[in-house]
Amino acid sequence: MKRVIVTGGAGFIGSHTAVELAEAGYDPVIVDDLRNSEERALQGIAGIIGKDPEVHRVDCTDEEAFARVFEQGAVHGVIHFAAYKAVGESVAEPLKYYHNNIGSLVVLLRLMERYGVKRLVFSSSCTVYGDPDRLPVTESAPDRNAMSPYGFTKVVCERLLRDQSAADPDLRASLLRYFNPIGAHPSARIGELPLGVPNNLVPFVTQTAAGLRKELTVFGDDYDTPDGSCVRDYIHVVDLARAHVLALGRLDGKDVPGCEVFNLGTGTGNSVLEVVRTFEEVSGLPLPHRIGPRRPGDVPAVYADPTRARDVLGFECRYGLREALADAWRWQQALAGD
Repeated sequence: MKRVIVTGGAGFIGSHTAVELAEAGYDPVIVDDLRNSEERALQGIAGIIGKDPEVHRVDCTDEEAFARVFEQGAVHGVIHFAAYKAVGESVAEPLKYYHNNIGSLVVLLRLMERYGVKRLVFSSSCTVYGDPDRLPVTESAPDRNAMSPYGFTKVVCERLLRDQSAADPDLRASLLRYFNPIGAHPSARIGELPLGVPNNLVPFVTQTAAGLRKELTVFGDDYDTPDGSCVRDYIHVVDLARAHVLALGRLDGKDVPGCEVFNLGTGTGNSVLEVVRTFEEVSGLPLPHRIGPRRPGDVPAVYADPTRARDVLGFECRYGLREALADAWRWQQALAGD
């Protein structure tokens, strides 16, 4: 089978992508030092795909250690997730984000060049758009408005990939700009597993419903949106993972441009309060929540125009908000049962 390196493969999106790769006939090679993930994710992947995946506990900024992964056998391509991703933390610790997020990509590209690997799928983010002028957001929207060090590392990494693909005509890269991944694998074997206090909405929702947290704070109800709370495009993580497999397959084509960008979202915006109401309907539980002040850096609304991913990759979402929240709640209950 074709070996595909998945950096950050024990993380939320990486673990689901490793599963989708295996189910599509690839051999996922997980590179993750577990600083932001747990052994449980690796066990969950093995349980779903029926065997232990190849795993290397390596820091992706350590070029010598990372090189040994490439030396284990031919590499068909790489899907690069490994990065820090908390907006607030990036404001407090910009050096940490610039070193890890950009440095790991530099090391990866050097190794790909050394070992002749020419296919790369890159984990980017809709944060590159900042507060967009128009909705829904298309891939042609300016990427100069990133409002945090985290967002700007994605802008820099995208620019680096464009420059490198221009310098190396054989390199093909697919830049996938995610909107808001949520949910969990329907098996409840893997899901979002934040260490400490969650930075994302849905783990906070499920932990509150499970009684692990007193209440959920909705940051602002006075935005120019239908109910005053922020609007986002929530995409099921299994759909997102499947899009990576499609993007990787496209890189086999002879006429594919050196570097392409795709938005990955549902094309529908849901407000924070709508997520709260929908979760209550799906779970049958009341969700304690209160309205708090606006959070610095939050934009009022952002959601994708997914037309290009549909037309070029053949990608369409199979799951909606209700299914994603139901799967996330099932995952939270599985964690509680351990």
